[in-house]
Amino acid sequence: MKDQLYIYNTLSRKKELFKPLIPERVGLYVCGPTVYGDPHLGHARPAITFDLLTRFLTHLDYKVRYVRNITDVGHLENDADEGEDKIAKKAKLEELEPMEVAQYYTNRYHHYMGMLNVKDPSIEPHASGHVIEQLEVIKSIVDKGYAYESNGSVYFDVKKYDENFPYGILSGRKVEDLISNTRILDGQSEKRSAPDFALWKKAAPEHIMRWPSQWSEGFPGWHLECSAMSKKYLGDQFDIHGGGMDLLFPHHECEIAQSTVDNGKIPARYWMHNNMITVNGQKMGKSLGNFITLEEFFTGNNKNLEQAYEPMTIRFFILQAHYRSTLDFSNAALQAAEKGFDRLRQAMANISKINALDKSSVDIAIFEQNCYAALADDLNSPVLIAHLFDAVKTINSLIAGTQSITQTDLMQLNRLMNLFVTDILGLDVSIDQNNGNDDKLHEVMDLLLQVRNDLKDKKDWATADKIRNQLNDIGFEIKDGTTSATWQLK
Repeated sequence: MKDQLYIYNTLSRKKELFKPLIPERVGLYVCGPTVYGDPHLGHARPAITFDLLTRFLTHLDYKVRYVRNITDVGHLENDADEGEDKIAKKAKLEELEPMEVAQYYTNRYHHYMGMLNVKDPSIEPHASGHVIEQLEVIKSIVDKGYAYESNGSVYFDVKKYDENFPYGILSGRKVEDLISNTRILDGQSEKRSAPDFALWKKAAPEHIMRWPSQWSEGFPGWHLECSAMSKKYLGDQFDIHGGGMDLLFPHHECEIAQSTVDNGKIPARYWMHNNMITVNGQKMGKSLGNFITLEEFFTGNNKNLEQAYEPMTIRFFILQAHYRSTLDFSNAALQAAEKGFDRLRQAMANISKINALDKSSVDIAIFEQNCYAALADDLNSPVLIAHLFDAVKTINSLIAGTQSITQTDLMQLNRLMNLFVTDILGLDVSIDQNNGNDDKLHEVMDLLLQVRNDLKDKKDWATADKIRNQLNDIGFEIKDGTTSATWQLK
């Protein structure tokens, strides 16, 4: 089980045993952010999902080339083929150059991903830096007869493609349904058919971002950039393509169509999609105005937040749900995640307090097997976390003296907890998340427990009990063991 990984492939709609194209190497492409605003919780989920995937693949001794793009041109309002570029619109509002906007929010994205302990990708290409590659793909598609020019713009011919290839293979959409469900007034569109999508758009006179091409001065279509950049860095076909469920259609469907014409094959063999963060059942996003930025989560500066949350609480909150399930935001859920993570962190700190004995009542092999089985089953992080909390109970029992463990098993338990919690789940249990307050809290609590232990040695049971009871009243649970006491937040 350790060397296997089953992935739910959106393309086949079933779990499949992962087998890379090249043994011991993995090519992974993930759609990154459009950088026109601060990252919010919805951006954190795919970043953490595919960080988990990369960490686990690396642990399984794969050499992973992880490509995650930055969209800094071509993404129009409402994800459509008409309207204003999202970054150019922001630039006009703030009286900046578009690349100033893109650079500022790219830096912000990197900063907050770093706080969430998300590792950098191997390559992070920008759409604006790969216009030449995109023009080459467009020319290939035009030359093969699957695109047409209209008033200086170039559109992909979906109906013609569907005659020779199955359009909708990823999303299950039918071309005839897309046509019948879309009304376009005669003469009001450059497209031949409603499902057609832009490969190249002629720039209007007021459009800031533009490049020369054989068709017009313009800019590439949003869908095209991922086809061009994944091909450049991962080849005509690669292993895994990832992104949010909201990108499945039309973005990823269009990618498949473009790349299939250009390269003669579907670009990725496995397609992975994380589900959405919701607020009262509605997708969290900038366009809906219901998003909370990561900065607001970390500072508590939002009317919908009851408090500030440290970055590892946010990461733990996201990992508590399977990446393919929806995750609904609430303060109660985040506060539960905060307490859960603190219990996990405290238990790991308490491993050093365990006394090894000559015999063991703990089955470390079963614990290890269960953890690997959870990860191998389509990255089932909530099941893995459940096994880790079983280990937390074991650690507390070992400290209390109700279970025993040998030195060898204790070392293995410590290794496995660090492996699964820090290395693979990416939960940093050691860094200062609260400007030193967390470390100081632990120091103060350890001091109080030592004072209480001294009082018990002097048989001053009343004062010792008073300390325990007052700590209990303000939210600390104290557990007495045979040799020492431990604490955790309730």
